[in-house]
Amino acid sequence: MKKRLIDGIEVQQGSGNVYADLGLPDAEKLKIKTGLVIEIRKAMRSLGLTQQEAAKRMGITQPKVSGMMRGDFANLSERKLMDCLTRLGYDIEISVRPAKAALGHLVLASA
Repeated sequence: MKKRLIDGIEVQQGSGNVYADLGLPDAEKLKIKTGLVIEIRKAMRSLGLTQQEAAKRMGITQPKVSGMMRGDFANLSERKLMDCLTRLGYDIEISVRPAKAALGHLVLASA
């Protein structure tokens, strides 16, 4: 990673995945799950849903929605988070193409 000094403080540019920068296992999975949770939060806000209403639509409990809103989504799989988004009226499109580098990566893009 690129390092430089700003006002005498060493600053290091991130990789684009804070979880990988912190050396956490499953960093790519955490990045995707975080992106999905962000989209769920946006959907809830734009639909004007309470946690209880959102829980009912997504097919999960209100305490799980509350945990998700606080950043605790370890107990929810990527698949379940995608299911939550579709139940909120969103389409999910997965695109597969050859990678530009030797090792491919996952990207979550929102419209």
